[in-house]
Amino acid sequence: MQHLVYLHGFLSSKKSQKAQQTLAFATKHFPALNVHVPELSGNIHKTKQAIDALMNTLEPSQVGFIGSSMGGFLSTYCLEAFCMKNYSYLKGKQNQARAVLINPAVTPVELLANYMGKHINPYTGEVFYIHNQHLTTLSKMHQKKLNHPQNYKVLLQTDDETLDYKLAEEKYKGANLVIEEGGNHSFVNYSSHLPNIFQFLFKN
Repeated sequence: MQHLVYLHGFLSSKKSQKAQQTLAFATKHFPALNVHVPELSGNIHKTKQAIDALMNTLEPSQVGFIGSSMGGFLSTYCLEAFCMKNYSYLKGKQNQARAVLINPAVTPVELLANYMGKHINPYTGEVFYIHNQHLTTLSKMHQKKLNHPQNYKVLLQTDDETLDYKLAEEKYKGANLVIEEGGNHSFVNYSSHLPNIFQFLFKN
């Protein structure tokens, strides 16, 4: 069975609008798809443990990822560290694992360096702290090279007020890039892209 993993962003939640729109679309149009929308902690150590545990239960060649902002960084980590590293063991079979990234964080270490200390997730009420050790963990998760950039679709909007879209444009060179003028970090009109997103992830 194919799996979809949706990974939300920093200070977001599985209850966020994009997560719920994705879940509703999958339920309606892909009822046989096994959808995973984990609630990710703001504590990067807990998040990595949760993601690693989930990935160890899935067939690496049959997973599609959708990741928003920090979730885009995490989706890249999953695709490269779990799915693509197992490419050789597939013995020539086509690796179907793909990821769609929405305004992805490319350098989250630099981003979270400005968020040191205490935080409260506005969706879940989780209280957590960001320390230097968390930045070290993020640094180790960073994937410097993409093994198969064609397995990525990246949706960017130029007026993203949080991240510089040009960093993602450079990082994911060779991927299926969709760059829209205007918009914002939440990615305006995300739901209208869902048919193309799922077609990319689960095409034969």
